[in-house]
Amino acid sequence: MAPIQQYLIPNRDAEIALARSAAPDAISRNATVLVLGTRGYETAVNGTNGFVCMVEHGWTSAIDWPDLWNPKIMGPDCLNPPAARSLLPVVNKTTAMVLAGSSEAQIIAAIKAGYQKKTLPALEPGAMSYMMSKSAYLTDDDHHNVAHVMFFNTLPNGQIWGADLPKSPIASSSYWFPNDDDNPQAHGLPPIRVFIVGVKRWSDGTLQPVK
Repeated sequence: MAPIQQYLIPNRDAEIALARSAAPDAISRNATVLVLGTRGYETAVNGTNGFVCMVEHGWTSAIDWPDLWNPKIMGPDCLNPPAARSLLPVVNKTTAMVLAGSSEAQIIAAIKAGYQKKTLPALEPGAMSYMMSKSAYLTDDDHHNVAHVMFFNTLPNGQIWGADLPKSPIASSSYWFPNDDDNPQAHGLPPIRVFIVGVKRWSDGTLQPVK
C-alpha cells in the first residue's frame, strides 16, 4: 500500500463531483455522497433517493486484483438502494481496515466473521450499481476506463446469463476473487457474482468511443 495521502482527493467538492459523475444526473443529484477520509468513508451529502455515490479505490475490487494498491485507481460508483444496504457495509469495513494497516488475510478473516455473526448483511435481490463516469481510472491495462453498469447476485457462475462467451456483451466474475472456484481463501465467504454490462454513453449523455 502507498502512503494514505496518495489515495485521498484534497478538494472535497471535486471528490463529490467525481462521485456523482458515476451515474446520470437524474440519479446522482439526489444520492447520498461519501468521501474518503483517513479512517474510512464519511458522509459528505445526505441524499433522498436511497442511492449512494462514492469514489472507490483498488482495495474495493477483487481481493487479489493486481491493481489492489494502485493509487491511480479511482472508480466513481453509484450503488442503488439494495446494493447500498447490503454491499456498502463490506466496502466500509474493508476500507477502514485497509486504512488502519490491516493485512489482506486479516481483512478476509474479518469479512468471513462478519457474515458468520450476521453483522454483515446478506446480499439483497436487485443490487446493482452505475459506473459511467468519463473521469474514472479503472486499470493500468489497455484503455483505463469503460462505461458500464454492474449487477450483483448469488449465482455460482455466469452461464445462466450467457456471460463470458464469445461476443457476449456480459462479463462476470466473483465479487471476492477473479476466480474463486478452487481458492481456499474463498471458503466461508458467501457466493456473490458481479455481472458487468457495457453501455454506449457516459453519465453526461455523450457517446463512449468505440474501442
